[in-house]
Amino acid sequence: MTEQKITEEEISKLVDRFYAKVQLDPEIGPIFNEKIEDWPTHLALLKNFWSTVMLTTGRYKGDPMMTHLQLPLEPSHFNRWLTLFAETAKEVMAPEHAASIIAKSERIAGNFKAGLAYQRSSFASANL
Repeated sequence: MTEQKITEEEISKLVDRFYAKVQLDPEIGPIFNEKIEDWPTHLALLKNFWSTVMLTTGRYKGDPMMTHLQLPLEPSHFNRWLTLFAETAKEVMAPEHAASIIAKSERIAGNFKAGLAYQRSSFASANL
């Protein structure tokens, strides 16, 4: 028996529930709420992102790394994001689907944290 792919419905449910938590979160909520003016449009963009990442639909067009590097993010913010994301994925997805998207989110966050560290070290070097 072959494993069933994550569905668009699961992605949609995850994104909606997760970002409802993010908006209320005292640690990362203020960062996102200050930057995002239109949550319904942003949620649609995020659903396209995760559809592209998990189902290779190609619907997302953009540069999430550069977008996130413009935010006042610290490594602890990524950790909080990952904790909430994993918690929510486990709530709304089958265990194997949750494990798959959590693993992908951890790889993406690792890349973002590395990009943030590189950006900061380059900035510090330029200002010596």
